[in-house]
Amino acid sequence: MDFTLSEEHQAFADSVARFAQDKLAAGALERAHSPHYPWETASLLAEQGLLGIAFPEADGGQGGSLMHAVLAIEQVALVCPKSADIVQAGNFGPIRTFVEYADAAQKARFLPDLLAGKKLISLGMTEPDAGSAVTELRTTATLEGDHYVINGSKVFSTHSPEADLFLVYVRFGPGVDGIGSVLVERGTPGVEVGQPSAFMNGEQWAQLYFENCRIPRENVLLGAGGFKKQISGFNVERLGNASRALALGRHAFNLAREHARVRRQFGRELCEFQGLQWKFADMWMKLEQAQLLLYKAALEGEHGLPSAQSTAMAKLACNLAGWEVSNEAMQVMGGLGFSQEALVEYCVRRTRGWMIAGGSIEVLRNRIAEGVFGRTFSQKASQPAPRQ
Repeated sequence: MDFTLSEEHQAFADSVARFAQDKLAAGALERAHSPHYPWETASLLAEQGLLGIAFPEADGGQGGSLMHAVLAIEQVALVCPKSADIVQAGNFGPIRTFVEYADAAQKARFLPDLLAGKKLISLGMTEPDAGSAVTELRTTATLEGDHYVINGSKVFSTHSPEADLFLVYVRFGPGVDGIGSVLVERGTPGVEVGQPSAFMNGEQWAQLYFENCRIPRENVLLGAGGFKKQISGFNVERLGNASRALALGRHAFNLAREHARVRRQFGRELCEFQGLQWKFADMWMKLEQAQLLLYKAALEGEHGLPSAQSTAMAKLACNLAGWEVSNEAMQVMGGLGFSQEALVEYCVRRTRGWMIAGGSIEVLRNRIAEGVFGRTFSQKASQPAPRQ
């Protein structure tokens, strides 16, 4: 079995690496510490063809594969971690679900600006009382004539302070079969974007409020019964999360390795101390193990969607490797690693957040266990037996 990239994939990765080094290396530290979305960089990446990589050419995409998108995130993140967020936003997450299920009119209306890096789409899924238990969401969509009236709120939505379009999970009716999604444009009467709040990693989010927000029927993406389709698309989003987590772990590893090569203490380079050699051996092994699971899932999706089991294992492995390696890299670099003068502390903060976002590592373990035993396990509290 050949574990090396194909000639075509390697050539693509090399071309992205050259572009990143040439265009993104300068200013990488400043971008990382800015809370704002780098629109100029987004336009640059769009011109390079790094948005919509795996989308059909008929939709304005590049006609590539999930593997190409994963490789693009990796190569960009190794040079400029913040810019990898743009590649993610233009290939995975809500934009991927949109391309998968939107009709021709919806695509014609929204995709050109999204793929040109001029606008952003944000996912409205999590609610104050519905996080991992997303099926308990309360935001409703009620049909009134030719419009749906949306009421509810969403929290923790990535890019929400600057997004122009929101893909919102709503309840058309009771139960899981009543869940679907709608498209809500920023500025629509009845939708309010709250004041920005900050995550530990510096990213900002804003609560979304929907109060009698009226949208036309043609803004329905997936109607009642569309929940399972949405979650299938969400599995692909996990590969974008996994790619960034692993790539930032590798970015921190590279910085720490160079530091250990040149930094001298007690009359010799750090890399000559056995304790640090063991750290680097463990870090390298974690990165390589996670890489194999990520590539396996990405290649599985070359001609369709990867399985939920493969994406869960890839995300879990990459989340853990990215966090553990970047954290160890910071330890190796001491005060410099802990300082904002280097990108290692940024990698630590970012990778920690991805262990929560896109399916927490606990939820992923539950999903993997279902694959192990070939059955589903309800996490809901058991109901007491009725009294006789």
